[in-house]
Amino acid sequence: MESTLTIRGCRYFVTVQGHGRPLLLLHGFTGSSQSWRECIPALSSHFQVIAVDLLGHGRTDSPPDPTRYQMPEAAADLLAILDALAAVQADLLGYSMGGRLALYTAVHHPRRINRLILESASPGLVTEAERQERRQRDNALADRIEREGMESFVNFWEQLPLWRSQKQLDTAVRQNLREQRLQNNPVGLANSLRGMGTGIQPSLWQQLGNLKMPVHLIAGELDDKFVEINRRMVRQIPAARLEIVPGAGHTVHLERPSLFNQILLTTT
Repeated sequence: MESTLTIRGCRYFVTVQGHGRPLLLLHGFTGSSQSWRECIPALSSHFQVIAVDLLGHGRTDSPPDPTRYQMPEAAADLLAILDALAAVQADLLGYSMGGRLALYTAVHHPRRINRLILESASPGLVTEAERQERRQRDNALADRIEREGMESFVNFWEQLPLWRSQKQLDTAVRQNLREQRLQNNPVGLANSLRGMGTGIQPSLWQQLGNLKMPVHLIAGELDDKFVEINRRMVRQIPAARLEIVPGAGHTVHLERPSLFNQILLTTT
């Protein structure tokens, strides 16, 4: 089922498939609910899978005010989406940017989250100096997106070392990923960086010890930076486990979808 929900003044595009315990999926920067299409058929046989186009992405609205994208606003939107779907609690799966939002939501609204799954995610940057430097880079990239447009930005984005492991994907899969990225609104992506980028996100490192729900961390073995971040995270979260997936980089769910689904379905 596809639907458009008006959530706190913004139109959100949401898909719902399957039956069972709600599982809310949050994609990464430049993604959409379509990012999960390789995973949803298997997951929807066990869960009510709710996939959302986050603010500024896909078919969801792209407000002109960057503050509307900030973590407290985005988390409130997620809870309102769950309310609209009559989901009192949900398992929450977030990838990369969506993982940062998922972690923020679990920290600040723990009663709504039954289980937290974080793929290639982080609690943000530790020091204000690091955050300030990253904010400058995020804002410069946001300006570039608005100035040069989507095709120029996607050409640049695809060449980042973070995506090197995606070269192992079939040509058709890589082309579909490119088309997903190109379908985004440059205003939405730019304001997502300004409002919810790693630079402006508050650090969540000190709150990791407060998480009481089961937490499952997933990282690809080829993604050295996030393997190290997640090894630090798993030591600080009481009920956490870490799965490092062989042969995968940052986008584990895309590069190793069968193994990714197996991990999720064996830890329900």
